Amino acid sequence: MKNHKRFVVTGAAMTALLAIAACSGGGGGTTSSGSGSSTAPAEPVTINVHTFGGGENFGYDEAVKKWNAEHPNIQIKYTNLTDRFEDVYLPQLLQRLQAGAGAGDVVGIDEGAMGLMAARPQFFTDLGQYGLDSRKADFPAAKWEAGVNADGKLFALGTDMGGMTMCYRKDLFKKAGLPTDREEVGKLWPDWNAFLETGKKFEAAKTGAKFMDGPNTIYNVILFQEAPKNGNLSYFDKNNQLVIESNPAVKTSFDWVTTFSKAGLTAKLQAWSPAWDKAIKGGGFATMGCPSWMLGVIEGKAGPSNKGNWDVAAVPGGTGNWGGSWLAVPKQSKHPKEAAEVVNYLTGKEGHIAAFKEAGAFPSSLPAQQDPEVANLKNAYFNDAPTGKIFSESVAKLQPVFFGEKHAQVKTAVEKVIEGMDQGAIKYDEAWSKFVAAGVKAAG
Repeated sequence: MKNHKRFVVTGAAMTALLAIAACSGGGGGTTSSGSGSSTAPAEPVTINVHTFGGGENFGYDEAVKKWNAEHPNIQIKYTNLTDRFEDVYLPQLLQRLQAGAGAGDVVGIDEGAMGLMAARPQFFTDLGQYGLDSRKADFPAAKWEAGVNADGKLFALGTDMGGMTMCYRKDLFKKAGLPTDREEVGKLWPDWNAFLETGKKFEAAKTGAKFMDGPNTIYNVILFQEAPKNGNLSYFDKNNQLVIESNPAVKTSFDWVTTFSKAGLTAKLQAWSPAWDKAIKGGGFATMGCPSWMLGVIEGKAGPSNKGNWDVAAVPGGTGNWGGSWLAVPKQSKHPKEAAEVVNYLTGKEGHIAAFKEAGAFPSSLPAQQDPEVANLKNAYFNDAPTGKIFSESVAKLQPVFFGEKHAQVKTAVEKVIEGMDQGAIKYDEAWSKFVAAGVKAAG
């Protein structure tokens, strides 16, 4: 997802995360991909589901209400802990896993930390013992395989996947004299060169807003378009060796962001900061890379008064993926069987469809993707954009990208350099060397 959910790691939080990351340390079930049912516990239990994310987060409010109405003996308590994954949620989750207490019965994990978690099977329940390994055909191979840990056990099932579009402000495009119809807007930028030229035209119109929010959202869009062209790698190869300097996908993405920054197209905003939130609502910028989960973020932060101002168009390059999450059951849960049932429900067809309707979280579940409720869904907030059709087309040819064990740490460190460059704290001609150095240091 949702991840959608990016922020800078503080020094103390990074130290704790790296220190903890270095550590290593029954019963029957249901095989249904829906809400399912098994023998009810003798006494009612509460399953705490902990997630992260901005806006509408994982989109489970309605799904949880339905489950709780139908399962009086297994009640879900759903808590979205923070919209900041890397510097708040992930260090806290690692600390609680290491301590053996404090984590939810079910926890959300962003794609960037899946390599880290898969390398630590001692922390998670084997979902196969509760029959969830029968769900393999429900997911794309890459989504399924990411949930298999170093011991070959299924420890997590997929929630959403990103897909990719470009969100834009219709009112600002109109003010700049640009097309506002989503089909015409998509034709403005078949590639990133055309996107650059469109941005220059927007800036020349002097609307009072900037063309882009900041460097990091576009950087991630381009990185995950380029990675499949370069061995499906970003920061690490499949032996967990850092390739940040040698992988053309990273350098190409960095170079494009540098170009946009030099052209004065960005509002110099740090994603997930209060200033970014304010600009989403106040019309401080006109475009932003939008995986499916970002639509829920925009709606949550822009608020009802901006309904109809935002719309969705094709992204330059036509496809890509950014974000996506999984649900896992920590071994410390006192109710692993019931927690596995909840994971089965929320990652089943019904749970995926509910999340897409509520938060724009596009399903990784193949049965859900193929359901008319997904394919035909329109998003009223975004001018009735046919988001089901748009994101279905966006993910149709996606290829998996490998995430190393320390992907999240490296990502946070290098994006801090990009932000510094865009804001003028780091000179353009020094930024690449500092970017690489930050990545090497974070990788340890």
